[in-house]
Amino acid sequence: MTDLLSALFPSLTLSGIATLLGATLLGGLVCGFTGFGFAMVFMPLASLVLGPVAALGLIWVIDLPFALPIAARSAKRAEWSEVIPLLIAATLTLPLGLWLLTWLEPRTMRWIVALLVLAAVTLMASGWRYHGKPGIPLSLGVGSLSGLFNGLSSIGGMPLAVFWLGAQRNDRHKARANLQTYFGLSTVVSGVLLWLKSIITAASLAMALPLFAIYGAGLWVGTHAFRIASEQTFRRIAYLVIFLSALISLPLWDGMLGR
Repeated sequence: MTDLLSALFPSLTLSGIATLLGATLLGGLVCGFTGFGFAMVFMPLASLVLGPVAALGLIWVIDLPFALPIAARSAKRAEWSEVIPLLIAATLTLPLGLWLLTWLEPRTMRWIVALLVLAAVTLMASGWRYHGKPGIPLSLGVGSLSGLFNGLSSIGGMPLAVFWLGAQRNDRHKARANLQTYFGLSTVVSGVLLWLKSIITAASLAMALPLFAIYGAGLWVGTHAFRIASEQTFRRIAYLVIFLSALISLPLWDGMLGR
């Protein structure tokens, strides 16, 4: 088994492989349960062992076969008047996020990713609520942030989660439909740019193969848990898993943990 894992994940230690497998499973659970959050769990942890750029290419490959069919099923329940302005704005700012990703030093990027995730989950858990129907300016602003964060580290779901999950008028079913539809469309857009910039590579394609089943299992379990969980449980589990993933990934602990 050890030899097989080493062949599938060259240049990674056993602890690094375990981190990657655990991040994939936890991210799948959260995404299946909430409709978002795979990248918010996976990116901080995967960046520890792969670096932010390689982790970004890997997460896109893992998520693609699942994001597109999920988006297709959710599209009929989505509120398109909100999804489209967000997608347009995100597409315009995505290249800026990708430029920052390749320009900034990897350790700096790890700090940025972890702190952004911690800030977002703290805001959501605080009980903040958005009142009223969002207008075009607000939608464009949130979409711009989403595109920027998506290019930085595939965590474009953060501002959207605050935007849709925080809205009093939305129930969790509508929030999940909006998020899943948006992610499916944005995955196609981001994939083109990632390929052109050589962030998606043959190595990321090969490494993703054994992770598909783990992610799929997490999605399946998370989706079924969503059907039986209460609204309060739904939020608490998602916030806790995302918070712990970002906290563990902080470069602050590198010396203590020998990373």
